[in-house]
Amino acid sequence: MVHHNVCPLCSSEKIGLQFNCTDHFISKEDFTVFKCSACDFSFTQDYPEESEITRFYESDSYISHSNTSEGFSNKLYRIARSIMLRKKKELIKKITGLKKGTILDIGSGTGYFAGAMKKAGWKVKGIEINEKARIFSISQFGLEIIAPDKITAVEADSFDCITLWHVLEHFHDPFKYTSEIYRLLKPGAVCAIALPNCSSYDAEHYKKFWAAWDVPRHLWHFNPDTFRLFSEKSGFFLEDLRILPLDVFYISQLSEKYKGSSLAFLLGMSKAIVFAFLSVFKKRKSSSVIYILRKSID
Repeated sequence: MVHHNVCPLCSSEKIGLQFNCTDHFISKEDFTVFKCSACDFSFTQDYPEESEITRFYESDSYISHSNTSEGFSNKLYRIARSIMLRKKKELIKKITGLKKGTILDIGSGTGYFAGAMKKAGWKVKGIEINEKARIFSISQFGLEIIAPDKITAVEADSFDCITLWHVLEHFHDPFKYTSEIYRLLKPGAVCAIALPNCSSYDAEHYKKFWAAWDVPRHLWHFNPDTFRLFSEKSGFFLEDLRILPLDVFYISQLSEKYKGSSLAFLLGMSKAIVFAFLSVFKKRKSSSVIYILRKSID
């Protein structure tokens, strides 16, 4: 197990238990979430070593690694994915100022986003840890997908854009990966990182039942303030933040399910409408946030 004696973000010793949280998705095991009182960063404590954590991903229902449509939650996810693919393509075009370019998708999963960018005329490369997902994306979309240990062999200053859609929170060493991202981006290029927001309206409402804690797969739990500190320590300029408006619907109904609600879908959807409406006026409280990072020109 990995145990932190100081805050992984600011190195303060002022860390303590936030709450106990259950892995409702696969193992049903309990894990602890700690919080730093100095910088407000939350993180999973006493989580499995990188070599041992794979068993917590071993499920056909783990949607980013499979193409299953079984179960209502997965059907809902697939509908949202099809809508958001178009939104993501528009975002990449806007933040890069390019109609076509080079893009690296880290944690590419089954390849739907990377495939959409390839179809739009971009030169695409993906990085994915799950072999089954890599094989699917290569055969389904004809993509170039490599394993994470190959990232150091990729040429520096190669990409106009790098994307991580709900991926960074899984890395055992996120600072190591952002260092590689910085190396791989062209000067002035951008990186889009989507993350759950542990200070969101839905996180505050559901507390330990919030589905996006997703312990022990999610190791780091950012909000806009703690991610700004993380990006600065990684050498990036945090240029902007955007929201992923549909995530709250998937997360809320799943959170209701974890609470044991008899009408999980209806309750989750009704509450998500309220959370989504409020987030329009305060995007820093949105369920998921996309952080736009830019590499310096010099």
